[in-house]
Amino acid sequence: MSDGSELLHGPLEDRHRELGASLGEFGGWLMPVSYAGTVSEHNATRNAVGLFDVSHLGKALVRGPGAAEFVNAALTNDLGRIGPGKAQYTLCCSESGGVIDDLIAYYVADDEIFLVPNAANTAAVVAALRAAAEAGSGAGLTITGQHRAYAVLAVQGPASAGVLGELGLPADMEYMAYADAFFAGVPVRVCRSGYTGEHGYELLPPWDSAGVVFDALLAAVTAAGGQPAGLGARDTLRTEMGYPLHGHELSLDISPLQARCGWAVGWQKSAFFGRDALLTEKAAGPRRLLRGLRMVGRGVLRPGLTVLAGDAPVGITTSGTFSPTLQAGIGLALIDTGAGIEDGRRVTVDLRGRPAECEVVRTPFVAAKTH
Repeated sequence: MSDGSELLHGPLEDRHRELGASLGEFGGWLMPVSYAGTVSEHNATRNAVGLFDVSHLGKALVRGPGAAEFVNAALTNDLGRIGPGKAQYTLCCSESGGVIDDLIAYYVADDEIFLVPNAANTAAVVAALRAAAEAGSGAGLTITGQHRAYAVLAVQGPASAGVLGELGLPADMEYMAYADAFFAGVPVRVCRSGYTGEHGYELLPPWDSAGVVFDALLAAVTAAGGQPAGLGARDTLRTEMGYPLHGHELSLDISPLQARCGWAVGWQKSAFFGRDALLTEKAAGPRRLLRGLRMVGRGVLRPGLTVLAGDAPVGITTSGTFSPTLQAGIGLALIDTGAGIEDGRRVTVDLRGRPAECEVVRTPFVAAKTH
């Protein structure tokens, strides 16, 4: 267990220590990796409910006249498809079409958009937006990082709606809708979203009041047969869904098209960061695509392994883990589109000098239940 003296610390660290969590670094923060064990927490989330502290996620606010219009001209997805009370998955791209970050945009009002980027990329997102504003498209806007303004708690699993109902928090809303509520006098933003593929919610209470909400959620989650879950289970759950993780499936060198996130691009919009480069790539077709790999035999895939068709290298793994649901090794890989690899094809992965046979499969590996 790390003391994490050189890392950033969340508002609930003392509680995690009391719960016996193993702590580790993620995105510059000391975060709970697991409590009872990753497999146990993974299965609890799939079968009942898991409670995750993801307060390391970034927060930023764009406020002022035309905030929604400005953000819509910067980020890839089309905010015109939603309105106040809705949230949207979107990407902040470089002009070359790489991904600075993927994030959630909360449409609060035409003059207020709240953003939740990844922890390590918040400063880069804020800097890109500020540069665009200073270039003339965001006069009168304020763009501020608010990392310690809010905690983020994820309640995920088939029993998640019942947990929120027990606490009198809103649960009956459509996917990617959110509502502002109160619990024990504490304001909480509740969004029907998550990163596990299960029916779930993400709650944003004020940073300094997060303990009150976490304690109540933990009691209700435990009563529902669930348990607290760490970032280890969060990773196995998202990998089973084939969801991208920035730094693995998305990066400045991996475009939304290559990562199969083209659905989060408003192709008809007249402006967004990286538009020209992405339209050019779309017209030509991406040179590689993210694919799922399921191991035929024993073993666990890891990022950075060479994928071969026969003796020819055709790609590289970006993520890999053991799937508790499938009881098999699974992974994600960027495969060259010119190699003609179809779903169902057997390939091999160089697993530290040992050839490991894998089947190329369509993701998600496990059926999603978000809707």
